[in-house]
Amino acid sequence: MAIRFDDIGNRLRAFRLGSGLSADEVAKRIGISRTALYRFEKGELAKIDTLEKLADLLEVSIPTLLGVGVEYVASAVSYFERIRQIEETAEHIVVLAGPISYLLASDAFDDILAAILRENIPADLPDRDAALQQAADIMAVLAARKATFRNRSPGVVNLLSAIEMDGFLRNGLVGTLELSEAERAERRNLAMAEARNLSDMMADQPIGVQIGIVPDTLPHTGFQIFRQPDRKMLTVSPFRLGAQPNVRVGVAMITSAPEALALHEKTVADMWRRALKGTAAADFMRGLIAKHTD
Repeated sequence: MAIRFDDIGNRLRAFRLGSGLSADEVAKRIGISRTALYRFEKGELAKIDTLEKLADLLEVSIPTLLGVGVEYVASAVSYFERIRQIEETAEHIVVLAGPISYLLASDAFDDILAAILRENIPADLPDRDAALQQAADIMAVLAARKATFRNRSPGVVNLLSAIEMDGFLRNGLVGTLELSEAERAERRNLAMAEARNLSDMMADQPIGVQIGIVPDTLPHTGFQIFRQPDRKMLTVSPFRLGAQPNVRVGVAMITSAPEALALHEKTVADMWRRALKGTAAADFMRGLIAKHTD
């Protein structure tokens, strides 16, 4: 597979953002100008010794930086930035990402998500300030993702697990268990609102959006398949947003390997056959909401 230098630049930017280092800091540490670094991030070819220095500084392998085989991404900031980059040219997206797919979530979800990510960071966590900054950086990347999605309107297939959705409605949108009962009740109401948003989309079936709810278990690790004009890409990620989020621990993977894509596409096809869709899915979701309504 030919190396795409624009992709190398995108990965370089994503890993720099994930490192928490500014462009000035990175440039100074490896002995280049900030202008040169920005040129590399836009896809200009860099010397191999410069790439090696960048890889060492950003704690990423040369194969991952070049996109040879599988990209391994240990930073949620870097991962969501890579997703943003991929979505800029994606024509169709398949999403399996827990009870809430960010691109289909309401605007109100963005407001509460920032609070959830902050409260999910333990008070005694070493370098808590850095973790809070990473949460803010993630929100900025997510906002750019949603703006791109609404501007471009790629097709979306979103698969949900009935079991996960039931737990989501029972527990609410929480990032910690250390909430008062009044706060937990409010968070359950917010989860209900997101579920209603999904049930409305299931019933209305807006152009380009297909949502299926699978009555039994789905894989716990989320994945997405992106179809671009000239290729497909698969992401597998432990990072999740919403209820009981995780943006601090785990390693995501990004690949265009044909075997990985074929196996995941087969899994999607099987789940989609079993999924409730349209009016049946909307009715099922509304039944879950009624079950958890006080």
